[in-house]
Order: sequence, then C-alpha cells, then structure tokens
Amino acid sequence: MKVVTFGEILLRLSPEGHKRFLQAEGFDAVYGGGEANTAVSLAQFGYDAKFITKLPDHEIGQAAINTLRQYGVDTSDILRGGDRIGLYYLEKGAAQRPSKVIYDRAGSSVAAAKAEEFDWERLLSGAEWFHITGITPALSAECAKTSLEAVKTARRLGITVSCDINFRRKLWDKDTAGKVMAEILEYTDIYIGGRDQAEELFGIPTNARNDSDYEAYKAVAEKLKERFGLKKVAITLRTTLSSDENKWAALLYDGEKHCFSREYRSLIVDRVGGGDSFSAGLIYALGEGMDTQSAVDFAAAASCLKLSVEGDCNIMSADEVKSLAFGGGSAQVQR
Repeated sequence: MKVVTFGEILLRLSPEGHKRFLQAEGFDAVYGGGEANTAVSLAQFGYDAKFITKLPDHEIGQAAINTLRQYGVDTSDILRGGDRIGLYYLEKGAAQRPSKVIYDRAGSSVAAAKAEEFDWERLLSGAEWFHITGITPALSAECAKTSLEAVKTARRLGITVSCDINFRRKLWDKDTAGKVMAEILEYTDIYIGGRDQAEELFGIPTNARNDSDYEAYKAVAEKLKERFGLKKVAITLRTTLSSDENKWAALLYDGEKHCFSREYRSLIVDRVGGGDSFSAGLIYALGEGMDTQSAVDFAAAASCLKLSVEGDCNIMSADEVKSLAFGGGSAQVQR
C-alpha cells in the first residue's frame, strides 16, 4: 500500500546520555519529526511510504533526506529551498526528572513555504492513504492552509486520511489549535489522539476518575466520531510512572465496538516517537485488513517497542511487532 505523509523533519540535538543541557559538552545528532517518523516505520513494515516536506538546498538538508532514504522512504517529491532546517533540542529525563524539549524551528523551510508550492493532485497520485499530524499546521498560517488543502484533495480523490492530533503547547495555543484542527478533522477518516486532547481542544470531557479509568474514554470516542463524521477513533492511554517507565495502552472505536489493547509496562530507552509509531502501526494494521481488536493490539505493540529504540524512529519489522502483539513476545536473547 502506498502511504503519503506531510510534515517537517528536524535535526534533533541531545546531550550525551542523560546529561542536562547545562552539562552538555557536545550533542548527539539525529533526524526525525512526527510524520517523517511514521513514514520510516511504515517503510520498515514493507509499505511504499512517501514523505513530503521542504528542506534547504544544502548539506544539512541533504543529510535529512539521506536518513529517510536509508530507511526506505520515498523522498522524490521533497521540495528544496528556503533558509534553514528546523531544530529541536532534547534533554532526556531520568527518574522523576521529566524530559525537556526546546524548539528552534521558526522560519524553517517548510514553515516558510507557500501553500501553492504543493501540487497535492500530483503528490497524492496513486496513494491509498494520507497521514498528517497537528504539528505541521501549528508551524505557520501557510502550513495550516497547506494541510487543509492536502486533506481536502485526499478526500476528493477517495484517499483514506488519518490525523494524529499531536497538540504541542510550545507551538500554538489550544484555542487556535482547536479551531484549525476541527476544520482538518472534517476531512479525516481516522482520528488518533492522546487521552486529554479531545477535552483540551474540542471541549469533550473525559470524566475519568483516574488514569486507569479506561471505560470513560468510550464516550469520548463516540462523541468525536459523531462530531466530525469519522470512521474510526483511536485514543492512546499513556500513563507516566517516571521518565524511565510508562504504562501504555490504547482504545480503537469503529462505530460499533470499543476495543482496548493490553496494557504494557515499559522501561524507556527513548520515548520520542511513541505516538508516531502507534500511528504507523494502526495504518499498517488497518491497511492489512486486520479487525478492530487486532489493529489496536498491533498498534499498541508497535509503540511499546519504539520505547526501546534510540532516536525518533521505530526501526522494527512487522514480524517483530506481531511477535509481541500476538505471540506473547519475549525479551530473551534470540539465538
């Protein structure tokens, strides 16, 4: 299946290990970003994954493209130009100290790109699925316009559209985000969001008594589906025990059944990209025709495994995810 994603790939700079920014004497560099991470993961699952963005026409922009190519992502329609690649700095948390992110992405090539630079009729040609997140529309008014035009074109062409809400408070306020994302969701088939985002952006209360009150999210999923005319609603249910350990589960609602995955208790190597790997897992599972229960089980397993991988991207095969999701999985050495 051919999947197209659109967004920004950034240069991520992190102090070595779990050092704080103030202790850093150097930074490890990797490339990643919400929609790019999803494309990389889908390519590992064997899908034809294309990533659309705009990058500066210099060596750093090329290095980002080379990373995507390394993992099998189609980069043939990435635009070149503009002045800079977006950056973000990541300080990995430990124990009760949370991770921290500092963005330096204002004026990046994709943020400054004009909507008319993207010919969505051509860029989506032959695609069966289009994926976007709420991060890209937050970058600029033009990015919001481009994102809306993309989902409108995909809907017109009969392409399935998935959207991971991915609300980032450091990029925009919740009122603006709610307004922009509500319009995008009118052209979306599959909603993906965290446990609190429906309430933050769309005023749909969860009424959950605690983090383990999963039953409360059934009503949230129903209200989201009804309000935006969605086909399916996925809600990720992450509980942060510490910076080193999370509990992870998910709900998928198809209009008839509410299916919950098993709950994983995961020690964390790198938590960035957990949601992106869930999106990729869900796209793959639904694309393969898995039923609702199997789809949410596969997607939750994919995101659980990502927490064990350094960097933004989930470098796991579909068979490795299936082993955990359906075969019980094992952390024993495979000999």
